[in-house]
Amino acid sequence: MGAFEWMLLPVLGSALLCLLLVPLGYQVIARGVIFADLAIAQWAALGTLAGLYFLPDHTLAGASISSLLFALLAAIAVQLIFRFLGAVKEAWIGILYVLGASLAVLMVGGDPHGAQALQRAAAGDLLWASWELIIATGILTAFVWLLSWKLPAWFSGAAFMPVFAISVTYSVSLAGIYVVFATLIITPLIVGSVQDKPPIIAAICAITGHLVAIAYSVVSDVPVGPAIVVATLLTAMLWIAGYYFRLESKQAPDTNK
Repeated sequence: MGAFEWMLLPVLGSALLCLLLVPLGYQVIARGVIFADLAIAQWAALGTLAGLYFLPDHTLAGASISSLLFALLAAIAVQLIFRFLGAVKEAWIGILYVLGASLAVLMVGGDPHGAQALQRAAAGDLLWASWELIIATGILTAFVWLLSWKLPAWFSGAAFMPVFAISVTYSVSLAGIYVVFATLIITPLIVGSVQDKPPIIAAICAITGHLVAIAYSVVSDVPVGPAIVVATLLTAMLWIAGYYFRLESKQAPDTNK
């Protein structure tokens, strides 16, 4: 048992990450801002890199303060795009994303370890999660579910974007851009496409994919971030296939009568 105690943090971090991001993913899909979350995640990662080079050791509950500021800045930009540039919003959100990605590359251009920093920002490494980030993610998760339960109108309205930006900041610090985007979108999109399936069902499906990927990463020594993306998609596809198979089985006529 002792040999596997170190896996407690990544397993707990994955579960909390799914519970935090999946209900937000439902909102993202309902609002039609699917690529806005990728842009905000990229700017949160850019802020992390900025903190690494210009504000070392300036953190708030495990996340770089500059990451929080950059994510909130991107969230404000997304709000302005939707308000004033709605007809071409996807193009402008794409510009916002590619600008953040390009600034990140320029920022690490003179660092011999810059490629590693970019890879960590993109793919993350849940296997080395910290208690600070886990606790902060847990508090955010409880807040998001409480807000969606007690104040659903506010959660889907004015409060969404700042809550989303802060949640994405901590999620990117914990797991990287790829995992954040996959967890936000895959199971809410696939499992959520089934009528009346609540976020908790999609979150459980996402947790299953995360845990399968962590186990495979530990056994096979492959990067955990990309493994989570693939495993989450496969798990969601298997879930939806199983759901429709059971549905058809119930609807099929009984030939024995």
